[in-house]
Amino acid sequence: MKLLVLYLLTLCLIFMSMILPVQAAELKVDLGRGVTTYRTEALLKRHDVRTIDVPGDVAFHRTMHYRAVPLTALLEGIDTSDHLQFVAGDGFAAEIPAALLLNKQGSEAWLAIEDPAQPWPALDKGHGHAGPFYIVWTQPQAAHVNPEQWPYQLATIRKLGGVAARFPAILPDPSLPANNQVQRGFVVFQHTCFACHTLNGEGDARLGPDLNLPHNPTEYLRADLLRAFIRNPQSLRQWPQAKMQGFDAKALSDADLDAVLAYLRHMAKHKAAH
Repeated sequence: MKLLVLYLLTLCLIFMSMILPVQAAELKVDLGRGVTTYRTEALLKRHDVRTIDVPGDVAFHRTMHYRAVPLTALLEGIDTSDHLQFVAGDGFAAEIPAALLLNKQGSEAWLAIEDPAQPWPALDKGHGHAGPFYIVWTQPQAAHVNPEQWPYQLATIRKLGGVAARFPAILPDPSLPANNQVQRGFVVFQHTCFACHTLNGEGDARLGPDLNLPHNPTEYLRADLLRAFIRNPQSLRQWPQAKMQGFDAKALSDADLDAVLAYLRHMAKHKAAH
């Protein structure tokens, strides 16, 4: 009798899950005037939502079609001096200056919205799912948008102070000239590595390990192996569950790779107390 009751209860739960509406996802936006919450169904009914084509989509590596809203329409009041952080459900935290979002070169950021009735496909290589919200770009090459500025699984957008002000322990020696390779590497680091990693214990990302504590990768990997790892992590250690995706020469030029390695070598000599 107990088994029969359990069986009937299971069938009832399955039936209820089929007839109940799919729970809409929520995106929280905080521009310093209180939190605004956007829900899937409301976003999909906006007057400015449209279908866009995204060739060479960063997450799916092919042309994708999305229902999307111009991102700046949700960020009214920002100006080029502002700084925004995009936090994903998996711990990824992309730092994007408002100047890039407001660029006049032709690159446009969109909030792609996953329709529960037409879900997006799964990502390749076990990287999960891109929904419910994903920042995509049209004509990204015009303003040199890099792959780390396409955050998916997006949960929160916040206006914050710049990275240097919030995380002083990641700053290189201030006596270095502005055109020094280490300073250039610091800029590249913010656009590429800092979305997944902390450094000297500072940063909001929770996806990858700290890159200076207890050891900096330049301290335990040969330069050629570290370069190979950044280009293609699976070339150094094959691990199906690995989340890090490589940076090819289009995403990270050889000159920028040299610069970020110079920054890491420099920071290996400037570890925070722990």
